[in-house]
Amino acid sequence: MAAAVGAPQRTWDCVLDLTKAAQERGTDPLTWVMQLSSSLNAAGASMPSIEVAELLVSHICWSNDVPIAWKFLEKALTIRVVPPMLVLALLSVRVIPERRRHPVAYRLYMELLKRNSFSLLSLVNGPNYHKVMGSINDVLQFYQMFGVQSSEPGILVVEFIFALVWQLLDASLDDEGLLELTTQKKSRWTTRSQDMEIDYVDSFDGKRRETQTALNKINTVMAIEIIADFFRNKVTSQILFLARRNMPMHWECFIQHLRLLASNSSYLRNSKFLSPELLLQLTSDTRQTLLHGCQTKSRQQFHTVMARSHLFSTSQFPRTVQSELWLPLDLYLEDAMDGMQVLTTSAAQTLAGLVKALQAVNQTTWQDTFLGLWIAALRLVQRERNPSEGPVPRLDTCLCMLLSVVVLAVVHIVKEDEVILVSGTQQSSNNQRKDVLRVGKYHKDLVSSLQRLDDFEGLLSPPPLVTSLANQAAAKALIFLSGLTVGSAQLDCITLADIPLNCSGDLRHLIVESCIARDVLDTSAYLWPGYVKGPHNQIPRSVGGQVSAWSSLLKGSPLTPTMVNTLVSTPATSLVELERLYEITVSSSDDQKVSAAIIFCGASLSRGWNVQEHTAILITRLLSPAAPVDFSGSESHLIGYAPFLNVLLVGISSVDSVQIFSLHGLAPQLAAALMPICEVFGSCARNMFWTLDAGEKITSHAVFSNAFTLLLRLWRFDRPPLDNVMGDFTPVRSHLTPEYLLLVHNSQLASLENQPNNQNKTSGLSRLSRPSLTEPIVMDSFPKLKRWYRQHQECIASILSALVPGNYVHQIVEALLNMMFRKLNIGGQPLTPTTSGSSSSSASETDNSSSCLKLPAWDILEAVPFVLDAALTACDHGQLSPRDLTTGLKDLADFLPASLATIVSYFSSEVTRGLWKPAFMNGSDWPSPAANLSLVEEQINRTLAATGVNIPCLSVGGNYPVTIPLPLAALVSLTITYKLDKSTDRFLNLVGPALLNLSICCPWPCMSIIAALWAQKVKRWADFLIFSASQAVFHHNSDAAVQLLKVSFTTAVGLKSPSAGSNGGVGALLGHGFGSHIVGGLSAVAPGLLYLRVHRAVRNVMFMTEEIVCILVHTVVVAMMCGYALAYFTLFIGTFAWGVDLASPASKRRPKVLEKHLEFLASALDGKISVGCNKATWRAYVTGYMNLIVCCTPAWMLEIDVEVLKRVSNGLKQWKEEELAVALLAISGPPAMAAAAEMIIETGI
Repeated sequence: MAAAVGAPQRTWDCVLDLTKAAQERGTDPLTWVMQLSSSLNAAGASMPSIEVAELLVSHICWSNDVPIAWKFLEKALTIRVVPPMLVLALLSVRVIPERRRHPVAYRLYMELLKRNSFSLLSLVNGPNYHKVMGSINDVLQFYQMFGVQSSEPGILVVEFIFALVWQLLDASLDDEGLLELTTQKKSRWTTRSQDMEIDYVDSFDGKRRETQTALNKINTVMAIEIIADFFRNKVTSQILFLARRNMPMHWECFIQHLRLLASNSSYLRNSKFLSPELLLQLTSDTRQTLLHGCQTKSRQQFHTVMARSHLFSTSQFPRTVQSELWLPLDLYLEDAMDGMQVLTTSAAQTLAGLVKALQAVNQTTWQDTFLGLWIAALRLVQRERNPSEGPVPRLDTCLCMLLSVVVLAVVHIVKEDEVILVSGTQQSSNNQRKDVLRVGKYHKDLVSSLQRLDDFEGLLSPPPLVTSLANQAAAKALIFLSGLTVGSAQLDCITLADIPLNCSGDLRHLIVESCIARDVLDTSAYLWPGYVKGPHNQIPRSVGGQVSAWSSLLKGSPLTPTMVNTLVSTPATSLVELERLYEITVSSSDDQKVSAAIIFCGASLSRGWNVQEHTAILITRLLSPAAPVDFSGSESHLIGYAPFLNVLLVGISSVDSVQIFSLHGLAPQLAAALMPICEVFGSCARNMFWTLDAGEKITSHAVFSNAFTLLLRLWRFDRPPLDNVMGDFTPVRSHLTPEYLLLVHNSQLASLENQPNNQNKTSGLSRLSRPSLTEPIVMDSFPKLKRWYRQHQECIASILSALVPGNYVHQIVEALLNMMFRKLNIGGQPLTPTTSGSSSSSASETDNSSSCLKLPAWDILEAVPFVLDAALTACDHGQLSPRDLTTGLKDLADFLPASLATIVSYFSSEVTRGLWKPAFMNGSDWPSPAANLSLVEEQINRTLAATGVNIPCLSVGGNYPVTIPLPLAALVSLTITYKLDKSTDRFLNLVGPALLNLSICCPWPCMSIIAALWAQKVKRWADFLIFSASQAVFHHNSDAAVQLLKVSFTTAVGLKSPSAGSNGGVGALLGHGFGSHIVGGLSAVAPGLLYLRVHRAVRNVMFMTEEIVCILVHTVVVAMMCGYALAYFTLFIGTFAWGVDLASPASKRRPKVLEKHLEFLASALDGKISVGCNKATWRAYVTGYMNLIVCCTPAWMLEIDVEVLKRVSNGLKQWKEEELAVALLAISGPPAMAAAAEMIIETGI
């Protein structure tokens, strides 16, 4: 055993003896190396030999630092007796620290570096690749330097090249005394010998010292030039690119050192072959890397596809805008305006993700991206500047979208950039950090985009209702520039009447003010060219003396009636003002609480865009007031807040208000606040009431009804049960339920709890922005609500079970029927069955009825379905006339408005079951639509024909009787008995959408009849009703839906017939508004607008998906172009669904879905599965899709298993797509870095 161990040592001793003897004799290096090779072969040692490399370097450093020894080493490298890369590693740690003492050795090391460091292919293909890289790791201690704990040779190669360059860089900085200027004040590498250098310096005479100094200078210049060579070389530059992507912290330190060298090196400035500018260009992040080719290909494919589809010819704006690129923004904004849906997440958050996705996919600048977003939002407002009337969100919601939601989305994007900048300036002062933020790239692009808005004057014209606010914003800028000393609160209350100059404002002024309030702009915006019109030096000095009401409130002024009226009509401009009002609300008297509640629900909610989400959050908090400190009652403390809560409930019940809560993602929080109110007040007897200051009395039933109907609107209770039973497929839209809203609320609550302490400051949240309900909420917390909800579901699922005579529900039913039909004499026949032999006196029945009607609302609601069933049955059997049924239903709804929910639920379910005979709408029994039905049907047909959808004539025609299902007739008759005023709007806002949805789902001509009846009642709603009725056909006819989809597509890309007079684009797709206010009568409804209102009703999602793909493929008929188009389509839908970054809330499902798709691609590339499509289409799809991922969504690959990525990459390499194959691995993070480096070396890319 001892002999076996000693044998290798004797071999290395022989090698050393052979070298020394050859050195003494002056043997020719070639002869020496041949003898050495023979000796190693005889000893059975493998070559290149790691041990010989270590021996030769140790022999030279520093006992034999003579020319012949270096020649021996050079010859051993040439014939590959020793591994070149290991020799370079060994020399680097010995020579670089001693470069001043041994400048010739340093020069020789760099010569060897130039000759051998770029020959990486021989290393990777060498017999001892793994062993050699392991030895290099032992020498340079990469883990200690870079913190990457991996022994994969490919990763070690990246670290090795990075280390060689960094060693030269820090040595060069040290040579010029610049290392002290770095943040660390030293190098992580050993760049200077630990021994005293004074001895060898003093041993030189003057002439030799000058020679030594000159040689050191030449060496430094050479080292800098070699650094540049590493970045010039195609292979090593790409390997350094891998280091940049996968070791960002180390790369940032390296780049800081390099920039310091470029800025301060006198040697570099004197180089004949390199300049500071060229060095920075070679190492810049924007220099051509291995991704550049993919980006170029991606853009070429994009332009080719777009040219084929005629999209680039459709822009309505200057070519620099390319508004067609931002069409998805227009569609999203318009779709979010649909009052028939409620959002459970913030529209700003969703919009920010969409904007980032479009910027990535379109590969545009952020300046163009922001501009596209502003233009899309401005187009939305212009489409609604003169809206037709109807019970749907309109101008307030549009302006909320432009001035609050869109601005918040921009803030989110810009703040993300600022967080990255701040992370690099943690050691700086606050003022320095602010300076850094103002030079952020996103911030600069935001400013540029807003400045460019001045070129779109037609879009900036404010709607008449906000002209005064736009003028006020312009006046504010004018006075600011005048130099007058006016407080910000005073500036906000200045009007044009105060300024005798022309300074009319536009929507850009309002946008800028919103951005200033959100702290992404400052008042330097007032200095933009053309922003202020008029000479600001002519402002009278008397301007600005007025003090705003909000400013007075902050100073402690009481809430007098005059003050309240002013604050209701004037939106708050800052969070401080809202917080002050909140403090007054929670700490003042009952009367003051009511006044404050009125203010909260006024202009601050509808048009306080700068603080709108905070207003909504605070209203939600106020709906969950804390129990008073001295509260000790057995009943809920909420009862004592009844008048205050009722004001809030009524104040936020308008269509636009609910949509504002929805757009800010506050529907779950609002629902969680409403459920306790419903539970408490629904459990109170009716005889509990409160008298308001005006003398009006409100009962517990009224408070309950207001809360309950608002709650139902949040989970879109109006969707008919028909959706649950018709067809084999679930509609596209999601189903909101109370449980789901609570689940989202609890999730949001947990998210807030997990936020860092400083997160609120970054996001601009108030200290009061957290929900007042801090514990998770479940439906079991509200047993009465849960019981009603279960009954509601049972009513949908099946017919009513038999009513047990004599129980308390039966008694309530009798009492309600007596109340509803007390004036009727129906022959002594009861509407509900009674037990045999039972009898009671009339006085007793009256007493029982009276006591039953004073029961809590939940008990009454439990009985309402049986009441409705009895009444409808009596009407069906002729015991009750339609008119009396309608009157009785109205009495029931007036008695307990919350019963409208059950009325809607029951009638909708009965329509679905189809068990009732039809009702003849003849004008005697039921209201007749005859007066305008033919006109309504004609307008519906014209509307559909104008969109290009060909369907059979929808007119009833002839003398056919006009009939609709009996329950539907009862429901529509009930709705048209309501007067349109503020006292009933909140209830019609519940019943109206339900009626429309139910009518749309019923067979034709139900919808046209309903539209005709309501058009008779409210003529100004005619346009809205016609538009709503036109949607019915698409709910029943899948072919019509496909036609509408095709028309929308061809309209957008400008492929409609010349007779249509359309050049495509956003205007053609979404129109410019509709209604009879357009000159010439009812304008044609844009097909895209109609599609956005009906697409959620599509049941067979896969069918529509196939149709969309077919439309896309047929538009681009060339096989290769089809592949590219499909690639873009796949990436588009992926980015919209999942976002482009790793932080997107919607990204949780992305890794699983994407990995399955990539596994499919890999299997097809491997030949394990065959693909049936055209080969050119398939190849274009795969290469196009992977190109797009590399360029647009590289972060996605960090979530994918590296083995799948390797398979895809190898398949691309077999297709001769080496550049794309390497780029795919390069973006896939540290796990793929080894494979990426080896493929770079193998392919020479």
